[in-house]
Amino acid sequence: MKLDIFNHIFPRKFYERMLKVAPNGKDMHRRVREIPCIVDLGERLRIMDRFGEDYAQVICLGSPPIEAFGPPPLATDLARLANDGMAELVQKYPKRFPAFIASLPMNDPPGLLREARRAVKELGAVGVQVFSNVLGKPLTAPATLPLFDLMAKLDLPIWLHPARGADFPDYAGETKSHYEIWWTFGWPYETSVAMAHIVFQGLFDKYPDLKIITHHMGGMIPYFEGRVGPGWDQLGKRTSDVDYTKLLKKLKQRPLDYFRMFYADTALFGAWEATKCGLRFFGPEHVLFASDAPFDPEKGSMYTRTTIEIIDRLDLSPAERHAIYEGNARRLLKLA
Repeated sequence: MKLDIFNHIFPRKFYERMLKVAPNGKDMHRRVREIPCIVDLGERLRIMDRFGEDYAQVICLGSPPIEAFGPPPLATDLARLANDGMAELVQKYPKRFPAFIASLPMNDPPGLLREARRAVKELGAVGVQVFSNVLGKPLTAPATLPLFDLMAKLDLPIWLHPARGADFPDYAGETKSHYEIWWTFGWPYETSVAMAHIVFQGLFDKYPDLKIITHHMGGMIPYFEGRVGPGWDQLGKRTSDVDYTKLLKKLKQRPLDYFRMFYADTALFGAWEATKCGLRFFGPEHVLFASDAPFDPEKGSMYTRTTIEIIDRLDLSPAERHAIYEGNARRLLKLA
């Protein structure tokens, strides 16, 4: 079976409420609304049928993050509406959508924990999706740090999705990012920064079995193995106002070793060499098949097709290919 573990969809009721809340959304919000199968279920199923009966999707919301729509209780209500809708899709189409990833109101610290518990325990969510920052603050800030403790106790994954908009300039002297640099290069950087904060916060020392699935093959990390490895082995050598050498001594392993503890998906838009690079870094036991459907030029089929073609071409043993396509996902998501 091909179990595609990172795909975006808007349940109809959530979509309609979202349009009322933000009828003139721009940038990524505009982008997601232009893809029919992100909300048109008939079109979604027709596209999925092209890949056979053994193809299924684990589903979650697309951008923007829930908290971008407004403060609680609005964000909290939207998260509940989204998760209820996802659970209904899984119940109605279990062969096509065997599981869903919960959305959380990350700007509501007590509410996000309540919704995570409700989504998992009452609705059957197999984990939660978070974005790489919470309205400009790190995931490891005190207000949201308890989520890692909860997910470690639940023993379910956190899906890490990048988030950055055009209002994040590329240069200090500008007011916006040009040429969609905020997406092309900004998103991989966002993912990598969030991963670094998790590592240096010591969360893998505190929760050795913490499961975090990073979108787009871990952002920049595999390509920058030299900087993450020997480079960060010298943490503190380049800084004058903070003694990071104490932090380095406090960690039980090299920074590089912690970055290998993340999981990564194959959503690389058909990039052959990048897939091989990421696979070498994380290893087959920490890589999961994902296409990031439906955000491709064909509005739902291209990324799935090209990602499958790449995985089928990789020099893997049958056991390794099975692990990437479904074995790792079944183990992490506790699917039968």
